[in-house]
Amino acid sequence: MQINNLKRQHKNKKDRTVGRGGKHAKTSGRGGKGQTARAGNKRRPELRDIIKKLPKNRGYSFKSIDRPLVIRKDKLVAEKDGKREKFSAIRKRLGIKGKKIKIK
Repeated sequence: MQINNLKRQHKNKKDRTVGRGGKHAKTSGRGGKGQTARAGNKRRPELRDIIKKLPKNRGYSFKSIDRPLVIRKDKLVAEKDGKREKFSAIRKRLGIKGKKIKIK
């Protein structure tokens, strides 16, 4: 038996790279340089910052939201058959376009 005839019992296996994350070394799945490559990288989504800026005060109401038009019952015009006036008729009479009407 000579040295060149010797064979291993187990084939060659590469050692695992331990504790590198990702599938390889170098950047270990973190991409390139910069903020995202650092440990503890937690950037908030932009939408969350917008939500945080909205007021949280109790009773706050946005001016952009339309309030319904409140009409008292005695101001309604009764029709011939005793039924009350339809909303479309109220809108025509008062010249209101696309606003909610509430009767109290």
